[in-house]
Amino acid sequence: MPGVFILKLPAYKGGSARLAVELNPVDSSGSPVKKRGLVLRSSKELEEFKALFQFDKLSGLMKKVDQANPPLKKAERAKPGEAVLEI
Repeated sequence: MPGVFILKLPAYKGGSARLAVELNPVDSSGSPVKKRGLVLRSSKELEEFKALFQFDKLSGLMKKVDQANPPLKKAERAKPGEAVLEI
């Protein structure tokens, strides 16, 4: 499924290596949009985040954040075979 990745987390403080799931939306080329997405280490964490996303006032809060923040500028990417800089 696009945007769902399996991560292998290294051993940490005496614990063994573990698997986790990363949720990170992808662009039209299939590349992750963010450097690091939402990392879920257990099904319990997934249920906790699901409950947070169902919070009635979250959509309104995010709309207010969108209004307060300046608009995002889309980074222009060079097309394959296109020169980036000519001197």
